[in-house]
Amino acid sequence: MLCPGPCSPPHVLCQDMGKRTKFGSAMNRREQRLPGLETAQLAPAWHALWTRSHCEKLVRDQLEAKGFHPYMPTIATWSTRGGQKHQIGLPMFPGYLFLHDALDKLGYIEVRKSRGLVALLGQSWDRLAVIPNIEIAAIEKLQAAGVAVAPHPYLRAGQRVRVLRGPLAGLEGILLHIKSNKSRLVVSVDILQRSVSAEIDCSAVAAA
Repeated sequence: MLCPGPCSPPHVLCQDMGKRTKFGSAMNRREQRLPGLETAQLAPAWHALWTRSHCEKLVRDQLEAKGFHPYMPTIATWSTRGGQKHQIGLPMFPGYLFLHDALDKLGYIEVRKSRGLVALLGQSWDRLAVIPNIEIAAIEKLQAAGVAVAPHPYLRAGQRVRVLRGPLAGLEGILLHIKSNKSRLVVSVDILQRSVSAEIDCSAVAAA
C-alpha cells in the first residue's frame, strides 16, 4: 500500500537522482572515489528526512538494513486492541526522522531510494541541512528520561533554563509557567519548526 502524500516542510530538497544501483556496488565505488585522506574528511552529521505520512518506521527499517544510522524518537501513548490497553510508541515528529551519517553523493542516492521517503532537507546532496548536535541530544534526553512528552506549538524564543535535578537534569529548554509550582519545558528542532514539551517542577530549574 502506498503512503498518502504529506504537506511540504521548510527547506526541502526533492530531486530525482537518476538510475538506481545495488547498495553493495555503490559502496564499492564510494570507497574507490574516497580513499585515504579524502574519506577521513567526511564527518557524520545529523540530517532531517521527510517521509510520507505513517512511513517513518518503514524508512527507518530500510536505512538500518543498509547500515545507516537513522533515529526515530517516539512518544509513548496508550492504544486499545482486542479490548486491552497497551502502550505503543508514536513518532515524536510525525513525518520526519533523523539520520546520523557522513553522506557523499552515492550514500545520498542510497538514502533517497528508501520507499516512503520524500526528501532530505537541504539545497543539494552536498549542501544538506544540518541539525545542531545539542538539539538531538535534548530529544534523546527527553526520551531516555521516561517522562511524559507531548507535542507543543513551535516555540523558539522565551525564558531559557537548565534543569538542575530529576530525570531531566542537565537539559536546557524554554520554560512555560502553567500553575504556581508546575511548568512545562519546551524543546525544539528549529529546522523542522516543531517542538515538544514535558511537565517539570519550576523549582528544579535555573536560568541557562
